[in-house]
Amino acid sequence: MPLVTRVTDLIGRTPLFELAATATGTRLLLKLEQFNPTGAAKIRMAREMVLDAERRGLLRSGGHIIESTSGNTGLGLAVVAAERGYRFTAVVDHHACKDKLRAMRAMGAELVYVADEGDDNLATSAREDLAEAMAAERADAFFTEQHNNDANAVGYYPVAEELLEDVERVDILLSAVGTGGSLFGTATRLRQLGCPPYVIGVEPVGSIAFGGPGGPYWQSGTGTPPGATIGTAVDYSLLDEGVKVSDVAAFATARAVAAELGLMIGGSAGGSVHAGLTRLEEFPPGSTVVTIVCDGGEKYLDTVFDDDWMNERDLLDADAEREVAELLRRYAPAARNTLVQAR
Repeated sequence: MPLVTRVTDLIGRTPLFELAATATGTRLLLKLEQFNPTGAAKIRMAREMVLDAERRGLLRSGGHIIESTSGNTGLGLAVVAAERGYRFTAVVDHHACKDKLRAMRAMGAELVYVADEGDDNLATSAREDLAEAMAAERADAFFTEQHNNDANAVGYYPVAEELLEDVERVDILLSAVGTGGSLFGTATRLRQLGCPPYVIGVEPVGSIAFGGPGGPYWQSGTGTPPGATIGTAVDYSLLDEGVKVSDVAAFATARAVAAELGLMIGGSAGGSVHAGLTRLEEFPPGSTVVTIVCDGGEKYLDTVFDDDWMNERDLLDADAEREVAELLRRYAPAARNTLVQAR
């Protein structure tokens, strides 16, 4: 790694981790985006949205960035705003992880809440409406509008390039869908590079992007809640399959991965990993399956990894965690098994 002078110069070249492998040579690989600054993938698209706005003359020196965020986009924008001399206002709700909110404030962001303290419901539509209204009132402001910003997906093109530097091909790209940028931006660039993957989107039960009844869910930064508009970054023309994973299954997976391997992944990543692990034998032999892990689990110590918080919401399921642990042991790559036996 060369010596750098800006935090955004540290974005990218995140590691690829082999989580599971079958006897037929199919592998489940995790692109560990928590190794980016801010511990999340979304700093990639935060930077690209700001650079794109500058190129188009929509954001000028000393301007004001406004965004509705559940946390990780806001963290990325806080970094970019600090580097480039912008003011940043994050419109948030109390559904967001408290550590994300604290970190945004620490990096100079102004937080504007759309709900009162104690109301921890997801309020995506209210956040977006307020962010848009605030930007319209200020001549120097730019609403990055991550759900409907073409630069969002473009920010993830380097993920595809990095993947093909590390593996010969990506047969199946399976990841959570929030704004859609990470999954569909990566899939678009893989196609451009001559490696079109089979694309599986994962959303929480209760999210409406792939149809079905809407309802509440606790997975953070992913899905489309009832009443929210599905963003333009969700490219259905690239989607081969959309699946839903419950909060219980997603969080059980994140907890089991931490306990079995010492790898902390976020709750929405747990949903993607659950989908991959439970279907691994269904994929063609020799498949390379990649899941983009959008952030790490350290931000969720007060939620997903807190037994009291989980119990209060009827999300804690020891049996589900054991089932995932059994899958991790069954599909443990040979090199990992060799290490365990050596000990």
